[in-house]
Amino acid sequence: MYAGYESNAGGGAAWELELRRLAATDDDMARGMFFQGTLDVVGFLGGEGAVARCKGVAGIWEINLLHMYPITRFLRMSSTAARLLAPQLDGFEGVLRRMGTQATVDFVASVFGRELMRTASGKPRLLLQSLGEAYLEAVTYGERYPVWTGETSARFIMRRDFMPAAYHEGVLHGVLEAVGAREVRVQGRQVGLLDSEYELSWK
Repeated sequence: MYAGYESNAGGGAAWELELRRLAATDDDMARGMFFQGTLDVVGFLGGEGAVARCKGVAGIWEINLLHMYPITRFLRMSSTAARLLAPQLDGFEGVLRRMGTQATVDFVASVFGRELMRTASGKPRLLLQSLGEAYLEAVTYGERYPVWTGETSARFIMRRDFMPAAYHEGVLHGVLEAVGAREVRVQGRQVGLLDSEYELSWK
């Protein structure tokens, strides 16, 4: 495991998000749907006061779902959301995982997600093969691809991605279920500050 990552330690996880924010450039952007998804989780569990706090930290008050915003702002919002909701969702990682699941719901409902679902045709392997390209419709950074380990298993590689493994565990679990996979298992691990790998299996 990446030495800078402290599992189940809110302070360590918060500091890691700050390190990720400092590693980002002005060209690293994500669509507003991810911001709104996080705010939806915050609003449901924390109320409008928590939503206002997250918007204020990010410096974004009106969100266009398709507009690209700096990932640095999303990291600020995510860190604040995780601190506020950690007591309700099994700590910092639990919040990030829930945010990742919501991100999948919002992405699948978008024009990019609908195209991904059409391409996958209900087949998890086709989904994972196309997922890296689909990501780049929603963010401007990183590389993502599967390495096949069996007919119903894969290792999914993410390079230079700014969200921690717990967030993408939620994303990958959600997107595999969306394509009809059953008994989905996702286990992520950090191998570097911005690099992670995920062991996936399904039926």
